[in-house]
Amino acid sequence: MNKRKFITLLGAAAAWPLVARAQQPERVRRIGVLMGLAEHDPEAKARLAGFWQAFELLGWFEGRNVLVDYRYAPAGAGSQALAKELIALQPDVILTQGTPNSAALKRETTTVPVVFVGNADPISSGFVESLARPGGNLTGFLLYEESITGKWLAMLKEIAPAVTRVALVSNPKTIPYDYFLRGAEAAAPSVAVQIVPSRVENTADIERAIESFARVPDGGMVLPPDTTTVVNRDLIIALAARHRLPAIYSLRIFAVAGGLMSYGTDFVNLFRQAASYVDRILHGAKPADLPVQQPTKFETVVNLKTATALGLTVPPGLLVAADEVIE
Repeated sequence: MNKRKFITLLGAAAAWPLVARAQQPERVRRIGVLMGLAEHDPEAKARLAGFWQAFELLGWFEGRNVLVDYRYAPAGAGSQALAKELIALQPDVILTQGTPNSAALKRETTTVPVVFVGNADPISSGFVESLARPGGNLTGFLLYEESITGKWLAMLKEIAPAVTRVALVSNPKTIPYDYFLRGAEAAAPSVAVQIVPSRVENTADIERAIESFARVPDGGMVLPPDTTTVVNRDLIIALAARHRLPAIYSLRIFAVAGGLMSYGTDFVNLFRQAASYVDRILHGAKPADLPVQQPTKFETVVNLKTATALGLTVPPGLLVAADEVIE
């Protein structure tokens, strides 16, 4: 071999590692998603769309540099088995929504990072040690403090002054019911109402509880955030209309579907915010060091058509304060 050929081959060999490095594909990360709503539910789609809107801005694209495994556990149905499935896939991080799903993941793993969206009372639920220093493998975004029930009661009384009894309708298996009950009972005297605990677990319970409550006049309802009532929202709205019960809901989707009024956190916005925590964890952050974030954006929706059907006049101040009025 002559000297010129040798030098040429030597130079090519030296370049091989550089070419190989340049051709190496980008590392693909894996995330799991465990939702508390059904896959076909428009609300589930809207929340996930919000997440991806923000996640792609951070440079993550499904099928390119991140693989995603979706699981759906409406109202917590099958959540433990689905949590086990996701953990077996060895994801880098799991995004979850719904208290039962967070609880199921907590039981399955102490190492895989979990970002929860919209949990209430994560400390008493055992998900984190404190909001500022979660301390374990879970962190995320708080939905409400228990004092929010005072706001719901005040708004219900404002739009329906005749209400003296208020049913607090939710499933204690899918939300920390006593957390909201404490807040409601503490605020009740200031608006002159009696709180009627209405614990429900399924469709039959919901029908029975609301029909029984409606037998006594001057009643109204407050529905804290709960995947059980979200899954059954059409039934609840129909029962409220049938029995002429003014109700305030914690989620916009109820008012849009025909409920009287809602006041609560923008869930889609929470999912957008969650994208930042998933991104930080994929870049090496530990859930234990990421504080649980409290909600900063609330929205009021008033359904004028429903108010008219119930014979209620919406106070001007409430209309002015509303972010959305449905006519």
